Amino acid sequence: MNNPITLNGITMTASPVCQQQRVITPEALDFLGELHRRFDGRRRELLNAREQRRQAISRGADPKFLPETRHIREDDSWRVAPIAPGLEDRRVEITGPTDRKMTINALNSGAKVWLADMEDSLTPNWRNVVKGQLNLQRVLDREIDFTTEEGKEYRLTGETLTDLPTIVVRPRGWHLPEKHLLIQNQPISGALVDFGLHFFHNAKRLIELGRGPYFYLPKLESHQEARLWNDVFVFAQDYLGIPQGTVRATVLIETITAAFEMEEILYELRDHAAGLNAGRWDYIFSIIKNFRERGPRFVLPDRSMVTMTAPFMRAYTEQLVRACHRRGAMAIGGMAAFIPNRRDEAANAVAFEKVTADKTREAEDGFDGSWVAHPDLVPVAREVFDGVLGSRRNQLDRSRDDVQPDDVALLNVAATPGLITEQGVRSNIEIGIRYIESWLRGNGAVALQNLMEDAATAEISRSQIWQWIHQGAVTDDGELITREYATELLEEEFARIQRFEGDRFDEAREIFEAAALADRFPDFLTLPAYNRYLCETKELQTA
Repeated sequence: MNNPITLNGITMTASPVCQQQRVITPEALDFLGELHRRFDGRRRELLNAREQRRQAISRGADPKFLPETRHIREDDSWRVAPIAPGLEDRRVEITGPTDRKMTINALNSGAKVWLADMEDSLTPNWRNVVKGQLNLQRVLDREIDFTTEEGKEYRLTGETLTDLPTIVVRPRGWHLPEKHLLIQNQPISGALVDFGLHFFHNAKRLIELGRGPYFYLPKLESHQEARLWNDVFVFAQDYLGIPQGTVRATVLIETITAAFEMEEILYELRDHAAGLNAGRWDYIFSIIKNFRERGPRFVLPDRSMVTMTAPFMRAYTEQLVRACHRRGAMAIGGMAAFIPNRRDEAANAVAFEKVTADKTREAEDGFDGSWVAHPDLVPVAREVFDGVLGSRRNQLDRSRDDVQPDDVALLNVAATPGLITEQGVRSNIEIGIRYIESWLRGNGAVALQNLMEDAATAEISRSQIWQWIHQGAVTDDGELITREYATELLEEEFARIQRFEGDRFDEAREIFEAAALADRFPDFLTLPAYNRYLCETKELQTA
């Protein structure tokens, strides 16, 4: 590590990355400093409020529709802002991190939107943070390309920005710090860093090129957190002198508490709101995390058996479509995480059939589009939505008045069919450890068992094991899941892992054990992993 450098009141602790001067400019640091001073105190208060709410749930207080915001839900007159340029048609969105290869593949995929992910599929080491921002600038400058060691070249195919998928950036959640940038020894919020750097450098360019600064907002747990984002947007637009309402935000509804405040979240962001997304994997993690000590009523079967047809998941998605279309906002469906194997056409055929069924259900439920993780799935999802939408660009006209807000249905976890199996325990262990190991080496999007896994699925894996142990769950063959039982399977699964020079499996195992087997339940796996990364890794100084 180099010696820390302080510029414009911000101390940078990381070794410099090649070309970071294009991203970390004095003017950009001034902007980040203003964001921190104006909004970090409220951010910390809201994180404390999260913890208080979580404790109340653990003591038996089920989430509910808020009586103090009933007037917002019952007022039929308000709508979100008109659709912004490039967001009129979102039938297929592709997600992925912002490294050069993934950026080019996503923008050449034929999708309508690219979710440029700086959150769950990106390890937030300094190199990745800076390079991700740099790649977003390179796209606008038409400078981005990539050549593999084998000589394969990747270049953008579209003539102009409007020929490419619309870029929607997902910053980190409110809970994650950026410890490489300090103000008075306090880290700046990772969310404000990711938002701030992209907005400062690219907002005006995006507008000039026929698009705008668009964002996906992750991990929100309340409408107050949405209000904070809205205030950030208002300040940022004034700071750069661009019209209010230029920013558009799509909120991922991926926590159980947010599911009870969907209309309120849209209301708080109404001048900047574009829609809501069904973030299915984090939503399942949120269920487990919040109700982990609430008994058998909230114990789920193997992750592979928790499908979108489970009653509580159906209630969540149908109520999301209703909330969105009632307010003129887009409803975007969940992730198809399958990674095609071009050497196994039979397996692909089965997987494509499942993806088609999943996307058909979403399209018929009224969703305006959906996510895929791989370019080969773009035509699969597009064909489904083409068949439902026809010549329309969305189905905002489908109001879903047949669906009513139902707090009981949202919490009907006990009706989920399926079993807890030994293989389910083993799979959670393997995925959790393998994902963390890859994350520690700087790769937050990992292909495991023909699925693209990110932090959300690792969170489910470790939290299920913790809950199964502490709630005395029993497998389908009668085994009580204890810490000793899980440790025995962990030893066996770890012994099967093929090691390689430079791997970080030993550290990954320690982190997984602390998150899955310890008495205390960490709220987020990425926080201890991030601290471990900072303590034990010398970051790269060049690209």
